[in-house]
Amino acid sequence: MSASVHYESVFRPGLFAGRTIIVTGGGSGLGRCTAHELKSLGARIALLGRTREKLERVKEELGDPDTFIQSADLRREDEVKAAIAGVMDWSGGRIDGLVNNAGGQFPAQLKDISLNGWNAVVANNMTATFLVSKAVYLASMEAQGGAIVNVGADFEMGNPGMGHNGAARAGQTNFTYTASIEWAHAGVRVNSVLPGFIASSGLDRYPERAHEALRSVRDRIPAKRHGTESEIAAAIVYLLSDAAAYVTGIALRVDGGLHNAGKSNFYQVPEHGKSKPFNGFPLYRPPKVLE
Repeated sequence: MSASVHYESVFRPGLFAGRTIIVTGGGSGLGRCTAHELKSLGARIALLGRTREKLERVKEELGDPDTFIQSADLRREDEVKAAIAGVMDWSGGRIDGLVNNAGGQFPAQLKDISLNGWNAVVANNMTATFLVSKAVYLASMEAQGGAIVNVGADFEMGNPGMGHNGAARAGQTNFTYTASIEWAHAGVRVNSVLPGFIASSGLDRYPERAHEALRSVRDRIPAKRHGTESEIAAAIVYLLSDAAAYVTGIALRVDGGLHNAGKSNFYQVPEHGKSKPFNGFPLYRPPKVLE
């Protein structure tokens, strides 16, 4: 990678040397950060996403001309199959890891969500995960094993204000549970990471009416802060690594305790500054909405 970027990973150097890992939605935010950490650990990286210009920028950041990029609409089976075929040709016929990070949603109450809006969010966050995972499994992992990590969102208590996203993420995580069983015989592990409120560039894509809620949510988080992109990337790296060889079919929440705090009406965590963030990514910049 370029001399100007040195990712400070907590994992040992060379952890993924010789391994090929796909990151979808790799052009920005969590996908970009994860790609940088995986590259710093020796992985060969394939970036898939909708906007080629973003993928090209991340490839330049990584400083490795060998990085594979291909733009594709991951909601379309034909484009997914073509993208995975391209990765297989580039990689020499093997895919060791897959990070299903691509997705998208928007705030809206159920009564205001159109059918097109509903279908778009379900396709972005659930269908794309299924299509890419199936294509990678059939192309490589069924014969050679591997690890898949699906990046989702918490859904257990519903998702008021974004019900389409809650439904899609519930389905995505349920797919994780099913695939972890059906594909175990092939040596494939499938897990999910469920981020809480992360200070990622994706927050800046929310409309202005949502900005105050995004800023004030920290008061409800026991850690009393937003998470960092690096904290999500580290969870993904662990689940892809050999250290998680006996871990499959889990949904790992990385949310500063928000989920469990949401179950209690009788305790408010006092204000504090004891939760120290981890950030190993030198190119990280907080979203403007949190400034």
